[in-house]
Amino acid sequence: MKVQKVLKRLLQLHPKSIDLSLDRIKRLLNDLGNPEKHLRNPIQVVGTNGKYSFCTALREIFETAGYKVNMNTSPSIRKFNERYYFSGKYISDKRLYSLLIEVEKVNKGKSITFHEFICACFFLEAARNKVDVNILESGLFFRLDASNVLKKNIASIIMPIGIDHKDFLKKGTIDEIVYEKCSHLLGNSVVIISKQSKTVLEKIKKNLKKNSSKKIFFSKNYSYIKSEKGFKYKDNFGKIDLSFPNLQGDFQLNNISTAIATVRNLKKFKITKFHINKAIRNIRSEGRLQNITRGKLRNFVNKKTQIVVDGAHNPLAALEMKKYLNHKYSKKKIIMVLGMMANKEHSKFIKILKNNVHSIVALDIPNQINFMPKEKLAEHARSHNIISKTEMSIKSAFKNISKQHKDAVIFCTGSLYFAGEILNLN
Repeated sequence: MKVQKVLKRLLQLHPKSIDLSLDRIKRLLNDLGNPEKHLRNPIQVVGTNGKYSFCTALREIFETAGYKVNMNTSPSIRKFNERYYFSGKYISDKRLYSLLIEVEKVNKGKSITFHEFICACFFLEAARNKVDVNILESGLFFRLDASNVLKKNIASIIMPIGIDHKDFLKKGTIDEIVYEKCSHLLGNSVVIISKQSKTVLEKIKKNLKKNSSKKIFFSKNYSYIKSEKGFKYKDNFGKIDLSFPNLQGDFQLNNISTAIATVRNLKKFKITKFHINKAIRNIRSEGRLQNITRGKLRNFVNKKTQIVVDGAHNPLAALEMKKYLNHKYSKKKIIMVLGMMANKEHSKFIKILKNNVHSIVALDIPNQINFMPKEKLAEHARSHNIISKTEMSIKSAFKNISKQHKDAVIFCTGSLYFAGEILNLN
């Protein structure tokens, strides 16, 4: 409760939740003694989708090989503490409270966005936790994101890029998005480019043309193919036969292969095939095609009902969900429980999945302000000829679905915040 009070207070420091600029974060970091200059071996991660799964896979590989890691990701799924991972564990409530108060005192009430403030907190605590690697997931875009304050790193990673957050751009085009994410990546380093669409890949190459870093491209420099018992990874250094990871969805093979390509191109670290194979079997990733097999939510449905939760929230992610549902549940009745934030491409998202779902139950996202009202989501669904209704709560939605459909798959999606609320309820 103490932490929540401080977080609410910090939200009042700037009238906008996002205001793209580096001036305020640089001012606060300077007042803190520039802790960002003392991070050891930082790895910066940009992209639209797959960043969190990549970061957790990369962390698992490093830690399996005996290295210590700090990691900063956003947003959190169930609890704010998930954003800060230091030396093998997530930050405690006690330490988080002390850190927030310390930085708040240094800031002295000056204007700064919430994201900028919490990035400064991470830099300060990460500088104190002397580890082997610091993994930083960028926030909105990268060029003017608060994470883009480093002068050097050991690698930049470009995960799959697609359309999202158009409301923060002038025209909202894919050209703008690629420019914002890729044009200001650090030089004299290594840039790993994951699997992309052909159109996006060409735009990435154009933006990296003057970047002095070594460039490692999917397909050209590393690749993977799915096999009967797992997948086969291949790069310029050789081949590795790997087991299936502890993650659902074929798209996760791209995220994991990009993590493998990263560690194998950073020669200062001694990481073996054994470390990689062991690590991918231990990866944990909440809110990403997560099957709910136990917990309170199971009390609201019958035994045959399956519950799957995923935070997909843009068209690129919807395409991956479509592939997964086609592969895993092609013969099942799928009821989508949908909650989305207001600034997303709701109609496109729903349209992509229209042939996979029997019907849609729309909900408001609890404990959020800028959500898309459930009535409008239901309207979007009906415009694509999908049976749709609204419910008052997650609990009532689950109960009514289970009553009407005895052997269904309840597929909860549309937002990471929505996924977090469902998992917290469980």
